[in-house]
Amino acid sequence: MTKSPDAFRTISEVAEDLDLPQHVLRFWETRFSQIRPMKRTGGRRYYRPEDIDLLRAIRALLYGQGYTIKGVQRILKEQGARGVISAHASGAAPPRPAAEPEEGPAETPVAQSSFGFADAPADAGVAPVIVHAPSPAQLEEMARLARDIAECARLLRAARE
Repeated sequence: MTKSPDAFRTISEVAEDLDLPQHVLRFWETRFSQIRPMKRTGGRRYYRPEDIDLLRAIRALLYGQGYTIKGVQRILKEQGARGVISAHASGAAPPRPAAEPEEGPAETPVAQSSFGFADAPADAGVAPVIVHAPSPAQLEEMARLARDIAECARLLRAARE
């Protein structure tokens, strides 16, 4: 038996529908005050269709467009939940949040592809990962540590033989 489109959904149903773990939905509740499922006795969550639409839009912003949680919070603050839902439903990308990240001197922002940021547009509100070139002292320290690790590996191999 299938539920009506207007029926409330449990967290397991929503998690399966959005292809997300349940703990992610619970975490998002702590980060986005606009997500407010009904809670019944024992803390069981029931999501309304509007809650699911908002979760779907947040998921698209975080995973599809590469926004950070802080970026999505800004968008929700500026546009409200309905604005984010309607922008997602129409397929339009939300405008960049008003607050621009501050830039530091001689820093190179690098999008980390392992987190899905590589395909995000440059102005998508993705928080850049700042990479600093190591200083000569840091390079020396890394070389020393690499030698120490190699020596430890040699001693472990010798102990096993």
